[in-house]
Amino acid sequence: MGEKAEPPVPIVKKPRLVKDGPIEPKMRRGRGFSIGELKEVGLTPKQARRLGLPVDKRRRSVHPWNVEALKEYLKKVGKG
Repeated sequence: MGEKAEPPVPIVKKPRLVKDGPIEPKMRRGRGFSIGELKEVGLTPKQARRLGLPVDKRRRSVHPWNVEALKEYLKKVGKG
């Protein structure tokens, strides 16, 4: 039997406070993948949820590391 692939975890940047100045924000686990990230790999939010991927419809950013994680996951499950 084939192993079940674990869904990737979305990684987002923490909001930068104005008082901190122009420093690079830290990263944290996100609530879900943005609609733009899903479009980059050819998925709709409904298809992503069926695959067990979390979707955050409020996020607008598209992070390249999340797109790569989605592409790798789709290769493992045989959808890509």
